[in-house]
Amino acid sequence: MENAVECSIEKALNIIGGKWSFLVLRELFEGTKRFGELQKAINNISPKALTDTLRHLERNEIVIRTAYPTVPVTVEYSLSEKGHALHKILKEMKLWGAQWT
Repeated sequence: MENAVECSIEKALNIIGGKWSFLVLRELFEGTKRFGELQKAINNISPKALTDTLRHLERNEIVIRTAYPTVPVTVEYSLSEKGHALHKILKEMKLWGAQWT
């Protein structure tokens, strides 16, 4: 029976998620946002893709979803401490991308 080699980079990428996650995180590094604000700020993201991305990030404790009992319900998204810890890493990726692409 083979033991799977755990790769911490692969685990981190699985927690972060797909391409939309990086763009959602970029917006949330600036502060708390509502769904509509995120959708406006991220070009070409469908409501379904944004919903799926936010749910994935929430399940992985990167994003905090706060619902307020208004009519209609007001929902805000912000970064958890775990989410804020990604800022330095993503900033370095941005710098790398600017230099090498």
